[in-house]
Parts: sequence; C-alpha cells; structure tokens
Amino acid sequence: MSAAPSSPCPCGRTATYADCCGRLHAGEPAPDAEALMRARYSAFALSLHEYLLASWHASTRPASIEADAPGMRWLGLEVRRHERQDEDHATVEFVARFKEGGRATRLHERSRFVREDGRWFYIDGIDPRDPA
Repeated sequence: MSAAPSSPCPCGRTATYADCCGRLHAGEPAPDAEALMRARYSAFALSLHEYLLASWHASTRPASIEADAPGMRWLGLEVRRHERQDEDHATVEFVARFKEGGRATRLHERSRFVREDGRWFYIDGIDPRDPA
C-alpha cells in the first residue's frame, strides 16, 4: 500500500503525506522522537517494513516484520506525550487504533527512543498502565 503525495498523512497531522512522514520515509532524518514515532505509525499503516526495520535500534531490532493480517486497517493515532530526557533520549506515549478481523483494537504504548549520529531510533515500548 502507498499514499499519494497529496493525500493526508496517515499520522494524523494536517500536512500532506509528502510534506510530513513521506519526507522521512524517503530518507530525511526525523527532527525528534515524536516525528519518528509518527513516521513509524505511518509506515505500519502503509506496510513500509523496510522503514520500520531501518528506524529500529540495532540492539532490539527483529530480523523481520510479519505482514499485517489480511483486512487489517490502521484507523488513527493520538500522541499523548513527548518527553526528552536529554539530547539523545526521549519517550513518546501514544494510542494507535486499528481494526483486524472486524474487531477494533487500541495499542497504548510508551516508546523509548535514542539518537545516534544525528538519527533517532525506536528502542522498545511498554504499556504505560503496567506497573514499572
């Protein structure tokens, strides 16, 4: 699946795909962890598995990403919080909604990010409602 450059960006911002996540998918570095998280959401929505792997930190990156189940649709993204711990570490809390097999589901996650050599990478995520 791909997004037309002039279509709305899947991440929910008002910009077009070309002016938002499309730039990052084409190789431009994300300016911060929230932008990378939004680009990763859009990559899930558009099945851009290569981008997902490339933006995943090598220490936690899986060997591959499974294809979405047939009929799975990403429905929306709500960013709840973006916090920088320092220049090179940040967390982003979000809720992503999707539908699979006719059932609506919400993924609520607090993701950790690290910046290395000027590029942000996803490390991992936890359910923020779980006790630490």
